[in-house]
Amino acid sequence: MIKMLKTYRALSFILPLLALLVVTKGAYVRLTDAGLGCPDWPGCYGQILVPKTAADVADPAHLAARPLETGKAWLEMIHRYMASTLGLLILVMASLVWWIRKSSSASSVMAYWLVPLVCFQGALGMWTVTLLLKPFIVTAHLLGGITTFAFLCWNFWVARVPNATRIGQRLWLFTVFTIVVLALQIFLGGWTSTNYAALACTDFPTCQGSFWPNMNLDDAFVLWRGLGVNYEFGVLDTPARTAIHFVHRLWAVVTAGVVIALALAALRDGSNAGRQIGSCILGLLCLQVVLGVTNVIGGLPLLVAVMHNGTAALLMGSLVTLLYFSTRPQNFSDSN
Repeated sequence: MIKMLKTYRALSFILPLLALLVVTKGAYVRLTDAGLGCPDWPGCYGQILVPKTAADVADPAHLAARPLETGKAWLEMIHRYMASTLGLLILVMASLVWWIRKSSSASSVMAYWLVPLVCFQGALGMWTVTLLLKPFIVTAHLLGGITTFAFLCWNFWVARVPNATRIGQRLWLFTVFTIVVLALQIFLGGWTSTNYAALACTDFPTCQGSFWPNMNLDDAFVLWRGLGVNYEFGVLDTPARTAIHFVHRLWAVVTAGVVIALALAALRDGSNAGRQIGSCILGLLCLQVVLGVTNVIGGLPLLVAVMHNGTAALLMGSLVTLLYFSTRPQNFSDSN
């Protein structure tokens, strides 16, 4: 039993790191236009490994769907291998939690919730390919990845600090609200990326030289469009892409204001945990703002864009951490 507990605690540390790598790797695949590097699923051109040349592809139908680009195919398959490893280890962790649930307060039911979540993530990964990068599916896949990371962060704290002292007075409610606000901003960021709208505005703080550019809001946020359309490189016109980009910017201002207010509330709590988490939230927010502005004025540098995705996940993880420490059972000593 002790060995199982140690293994569970090791996985609780490793899996959030792996989930963060999967999220950032997925962003890299998307930003390098490698999402359809393999036109089939779960294999690549009908094989477990990427074929070396087109001559090694057994089914000509795969080549007819998409010519083989070995570099992009490997980017996509490595992402799949990493995601599959994450899913398998989550299943192992959930099994360990079932065995140790009666003997340790460090076990978390969150491990059980992660199993259907990661299975659904796998389905979204499949639909990303079979539905030809449909923006709603790809954006949902991004949100699912960050949700998986957030759940694993919660599980980490249960495993490491199961008897943590509560911080804040009703801080949890403000934290939940902030998580919702940030989740909407992450959705808008994913929607911007999957509709290839990141470069619709290349100046800052204006957009196309105006503080209110020409926009087509009617077409910008149609969540579900026809089947059979290849959405690689986008299908929207410039005014629609501009609307997506501009709304993402506007909500970023709202999100920043809410996150700053929450971080200041955590800093005022007076506890070491409150100060540390509040400082972490502020630091990540500042980094995220710098990365976002750099994406615009720098023409979407690949490394910066990938970091922008990763920092969004870390910011969500920091909010979940604050939620964990603000929802602990209140000890008698805390109420005096």
